[in-house]
Amino acid sequence: MNAEKRILSVVLGSYNRKFFLQKAIHSIRDNAIQVPYEIIVIDGGSTDGSIAWLVKQKDIITIVQHNRGEFNGKAIERRSWGYFMNLGFKSAQGKYILMISDDCLLLPDAVNCGLDRFIDLEKQNRRIGGVAFYFRNWPQEKEYYVQNTLGGKMMVNHGLFLRQALEEVGWIDEEAYTFYKADGDLCLKMWQMGYETVDCPGAYVDHFYDANEAVRQTNNAVMDRDRQTYLKRWQGIYYYPDQPDLRGKVKIAYKDSYNTAARNWPIQSFVNHPVVKKLSKPIAKIKRLASKK
Repeated sequence: MNAEKRILSVVLGSYNRKFFLQKAIHSIRDNAIQVPYEIIVIDGGSTDGSIAWLVKQKDIITIVQHNRGEFNGKAIERRSWGYFMNLGFKSAQGKYILMISDDCLLLPDAVNCGLDRFIDLEKQNRRIGGVAFYFRNWPQEKEYYVQNTLGGKMMVNHGLFLRQALEEVGWIDEEAYTFYKADGDLCLKMWQMGYETVDCPGAYVDHFYDANEAVRQTNNAVMDRDRQTYLKRWQGIYYYPDQPDLRGKVKIAYKDSYNTAARNWPIQSFVNHPVVKKLSKPIAKIKRLASKK
């Protein structure tokens, strides 16, 4: 008997984020996805028990690509974000690929809404390469939004891609970017080849955001280098330094009646987790939010 053909592949990368990873996986499983799908996790060589947990999950395809430390007396080669995500993208059997982070939660029915939007537009003979889900960085932000990148072109931070489009544009650039801007670059390559990226009202994601991340990014040589690479790559195509900057957020009014973030990331569950225990500002804010529930 032939296996049921996969329509959707969910791909996410992870490293030493077991608490968040488990929550992300549960949000996928609980999303009532109505098409055959697979889950692919690329782990960077976690040492916090993530790998042991993953290999016990019989509905997850686990790819381990060590990205830290030494082996046989030699330093392990550090790989880019694009390299890791491409391992999952190229392994995916689904027509559509859902990309989320390991510290994300899918709100109820997000995936079905995204797929319906994708398929409806395809039936209208629109050449769709990506469908962006609305997200917010929790607990810092209240509003959900998608983002326009260079040239005012919409990009996918979290959401769906057409696998065929990814393949046609040569996947994510693995060499030019270390960690940042590769997602925007990917979407611009699709725009350049005639694929649209559209938003999907009804598809929402909560993303846990370390309040100190913004501070680190302002003093981050990798971020600066990746940003300059990005601007140089698209200058004269979608980026013109002497013209108005068309980048920005497209916000939508939505209140999560399920309180997804507060229910899944209650402060008492992870206040002592090494990922967040030293982050006094976000912890204080989560405590205030939790006290209101």
